[in-house]
Amino acid sequence: MRTHVVDHPLVSHKLTTLRDVETDSPTFRRLTDELVTLLAYEATREVRVVEHSIVTPVSPATGVKLATPKPLVVPILRAGLGMLDGMMRLLPTAEVGFLGMVRNEETLEASTYAERLPDDLSGRQCYVLDPMLATGGTLAAAIRFLTDRGADDIICICLLVAPEGLVNLEAGLEGLAVPVTVVTAALDEKLNEKGYIVPGLGDAGDRLYGVAH
Repeated sequence: MRTHVVDHPLVSHKLTTLRDVETDSPTFRRLTDELVTLLAYEATREVRVVEHSIVTPVSPATGVKLATPKPLVVPILRAGLGMLDGMMRLLPTAEVGFLGMVRNEETLEASTYAERLPDDLSGRQCYVLDPMLATGGTLAAAIRFLTDRGADDIICICLLVAPEGLVNLEAGLEGLAVPVTVVTAALDEKLNEKGYIVPGLGDAGDRLYGVAH
């Protein structure tokens, strides 16, 4: 498993405002959108392409286009939905699947409650969107779900990760032959006793969409 922390002043600038408790939901959504596009630029460095011949106004030329099968973007519901537009801005021709996962706040174990994905993901690169890599259980379960269907390259885009999350994710993927990369804006200090990232930014889902009552 590889971890790539994107070191860029614009990423740091947007993340700082995102963390601020005074940032309201509309601003939080906009900044998430912008930040994900920056992270996606780094995450897609190894997206699969094939040669493609075209004719410019001046002469024939050879470039590249996305290989088939096209990449699959998989936001983890619900907070991952807030990252989808920013990702699709960079990969508009990618296909999109959805994976609903919920974490038990007592056991911190993740379970799947909904999915809308192709039955066969053989040969697919998958980009998994999840704002927070905290305990690592949700992301590990999502990756296993995708690789069980044949995905052979997983790139996870997270706004923030905790050291414990990375350790737990690697343990949860032990024995998995599929390459996994985590791309993030920051590696934070730790998890607190409630499983939240410190300093973090709070509950990403609540800050994106408000608290449901």
